[in-house]
Amino acid sequence: MPSFGNRDIAVDLGTANTLVYVRGEGILVSEPSVVAIDTATNAVHAVGEEAKRMIGRTPATIAAIRPLRHGVIADFEVTEQMLRYFIRRVQQRRWSRPRVVMCAPSGITEVEKKAVVEASLSAGAREVRLIEEPVAAAIGAGLDIAEPVGHMVVDVGGGTTEVAVLSLGGMVVSQSLRIGGYELDEAISGHIRRVHRMAIGQQTAEDIKIELGSAAPLEQELMTEVRGRDLTTGLPREIPLGSEEVRDALAEPVEAIIGAIRDTLERTPPELAADISERGILLAGGGALLGAFADRVREETGMPAGLAESPLTCVCLGSGMSLEEYDAMDRLDRPFERSATRRRLRPSRAPAR
Repeated sequence: MPSFGNRDIAVDLGTANTLVYVRGEGILVSEPSVVAIDTATNAVHAVGEEAKRMIGRTPATIAAIRPLRHGVIADFEVTEQMLRYFIRRVQQRRWSRPRVVMCAPSGITEVEKKAVVEASLSAGAREVRLIEEPVAAAIGAGLDIAEPVGHMVVDVGGGTTEVAVLSLGGMVVSQSLRIGGYELDEAISGHIRRVHRMAIGQQTAEDIKIELGSAAPLEQELMTEVRGRDLTTGLPREIPLGSEEVRDALAEPVEAIIGAIRDTLERTPPELAADISERGILLAGGGALLGAFADRVREETGMPAGLAESPLTCVCLGSGMSLEEYDAMDRLDRPFERSATRRRLRPSRAPAR
């Protein structure tokens, strides 16, 4: 049982957004994974939504940082401060030390896992358990992954794409691709820079992706006006941009994601592949909201594919639901905790049964 005053929490620490689920209450925090820091003093000015608004608009002394890259920690100290801020927001008592379930990409290395665990412990967690994102997404979408039936999950996040086939509560075949929503944004801004000789900001590229982006032809193609800085004159400029041109710009990263899905299917045992052809492919993550993405997956694989009921939150919901099985998880894979006297990682001992 959790100690008095502590509430078990689950954290979906994403490249784009961080969500925090509190046991018995649901998702209480959903904010961008951005921290605004004073470069001279390292003091934190803002975290989350407020910090995101500062990207590209800060004075020289303040930097708006995304401390995660491709689903893993790129800046340890900033990640620790961001986690501490989010954990304190959902804890009723200032000095509480909750047990935490953290989501992690299936393809991260042992060193990257230790960095996530250490950052969580330094931010105030008492114990930390890791859960793979495809497993959490499947649980959050309501799939019964404990049965001996194949399920395929494609989770397109901000920094990574996770493709996995699940059965009997674990991953049978998986692939982690370090391409996600940010690579789609960069593809758009790079295309406009090369073709139109105009520079646009990251937020503008994301807005274009949301408004015009698609993985397959649309029933009705769209147009919009895009403002940026002319690379030749240095002055502001406006250009017309259509959804067909944006689709061409996105072709390479989208093809890489489709290729990972096909490759995973090719490595799937025949019995599980038959289950998937019947049950379909579950699409999760913000990147799966790209226009006509499900149509493209169906066309390329010949299998049914559909969005999860809540693509943006199902990973966090699934990790939150796993909190109910925390003690059972202890017996399967002992969590990491920090000794009160020694600042190092060690596995906690599961209680004798």
